[in-house]
Amino acid sequence: MQPEVVQPNTCVALRLPSGSLTVHEIKPNTTISLGKYGGFQSKYLIGRPFHNTYEILDQLDPNTGSALRIIPPNELYAAIKDDEAPTPADPEEEEDGVKNNKDTAQYEVVDQKGEILLRTNRNIIDDARSQTMTMDEIEMLKAEGKGSGKDLIAKILDSHSALDQKTAFALAKYTLRKTKKYHRRFTVYPMDVPLLASWMLNDKDASKIMELREETLALVGSWSNVHYTPSLSVVGVDDSGHVGQGRWLMVDETGGLLVAAAAEKLGILYMAHEKEQRPTQAARDDQTVQPRPGHSQDQQPATNHQRSKLGHSNTITLIHANSQPNLSLLHYFNFDAATPNPSHPLTHHLRTLSWLQLLDPSADNACTEPETVSLSVLQTWKSGKRGNYHRKRRRWERTTAIVSDTQAGGFDGLVIASFMNTTTILHHLVPLLRGGAQVVVYSPSLEPLVELADCYSTSRRVAFLNDPPIPVDMPTEDFPVNPSLLLSPTVQTVRCRPWQVLPGRTHPVMTGRGGAEGYVFTATRVLPAEGGVEAKGVSKKRKGKVGEVGEQKESKQRKTVEAGEQAADKLQSMTDSKEDNAMHTEP
Repeated sequence: MQPEVVQPNTCVALRLPSGSLTVHEIKPNTTISLGKYGGFQSKYLIGRPFHNTYEILDQLDPNTGSALRIIPPNELYAAIKDDEAPTPADPEEEEDGVKNNKDTAQYEVVDQKGEILLRTNRNIIDDARSQTMTMDEIEMLKAEGKGSGKDLIAKILDSHSALDQKTAFALAKYTLRKTKKYHRRFTVYPMDVPLLASWMLNDKDASKIMELREETLALVGSWSNVHYTPSLSVVGVDDSGHVGQGRWLMVDETGGLLVAAAAEKLGILYMAHEKEQRPTQAARDDQTVQPRPGHSQDQQPATNHQRSKLGHSNTITLIHANSQPNLSLLHYFNFDAATPNPSHPLTHHLRTLSWLQLLDPSADNACTEPETVSLSVLQTWKSGKRGNYHRKRRRWERTTAIVSDTQAGGFDGLVIASFMNTTTILHHLVPLLRGGAQVVVYSPSLEPLVELADCYSTSRRVAFLNDPPIPVDMPTEDFPVNPSLLLSPTVQTVRCRPWQVLPGRTHPVMTGRGGAEGYVFTATRVLPAEGGVEAKGVSKKRKGKVGEVGEQKESKQRKTVEAGEQAADKLQSMTDSKEDNAMHTEP
């Protein structure tokens, strides 16, 4: 669960007056520098709640003894209340308002009745000499001030000679620009996945996360159906023994952003900040191992350690192409894949394996069992050599357990964000999913997902079922994947665009970030029916089939022909009898 107060040795996000974000690790007894805004000791933040706005002071507050002052809400929103002005439709305006300056100001926007709405600044010439205060004087005031910046901003506005000529919009923009520059304030936010995605996209290198936007990340999480599964609700287990346990398969090349998003939904992303007692090295060395059935103690392989604990529900299995997975972004959530903390939930619920370990485990050295050593021989070794032996055994046991569990299949979903060819990934991973599992693929561009949707189209599926290729020959040029394993392939996108909302000036923000749009492919895993499909039940009498109708017509035609032949024979016999009678009556 996410903490409510700032904890030591954790990462937090600070929102500066300029609007940018900075991420810092709160280490005790260190100084946090915010550049031109100043710095402060980390001890003044530890134990304080999030979402507070602080002000950096040059001197310690005599009441609190802190170099930070919490800004109350009434002071924080005072500027917004002061800036509220009557609307142009308001008949009662102040004497120094816009309507009373008709003689001295130039107006640009008027309504149908000719009443003045807005003043223009077309005749104002921007000149640096309008600001009479020099930078030396500003630096001197900053050194003499108490750190709030409000007095400094007020003096800068008073020293501007052309301030009365500015329009309301120009004055607001000028004041805001000086506020962002000289206000020494910041707001503390907890580090979560949406904030991390926004920071990486706008302030850091967006290519490291494949330009995955916050709204696209939410769409991926929604369609993948990642959710927490209680262990008591496991019912309907199939032969593999995994259905319903919340197991998710992922291919993530965004530095661990997708893994973090899934882990947050599963409730395994944040570490509980509690003091835990860890066993000492001596206690671990004193552990004994029970001999296996049929082996004496001397013949027993000396493992001298417990098998690595792996979670069996709410797990994430990550497949990567390198020797080690790229999970650098999980560092901001106190997890290091190289040296995992035993108290972190991801240590037991995150499983990683390479493509080589999945497809050909015998070719990987990590899947090769180390040489077994008897306990009597192990006791003669030095502690360093004995520790290396136990470490190799633990790594081999964990790797083999992950490989066997992954190859058994039965996963609840598959999420992919990779630069690799997606069809080759789905060819190997879709058969590992259970029926009804969701498949979600993210791509910065549209073309790869359109090709993927064509591979699972209805026409390809019909052609595949009518003339299925030999399984040994898969994949083929016409069928790079089995199109009968996924239904309802869909490609979609989402984009949240910020808008400026002002009277008469509402439009999208023109300085918004461009880059890749981002598209998502979704489909559902199905289990093809084996053999013929039979439908049984009570049905009404229907007209005969095409074959039966043809037989009925032929029989009817035969009967008609037979009836015609019988009538012709009868007519011929009647004619013959008349001729015989005529011959007998002649004299």
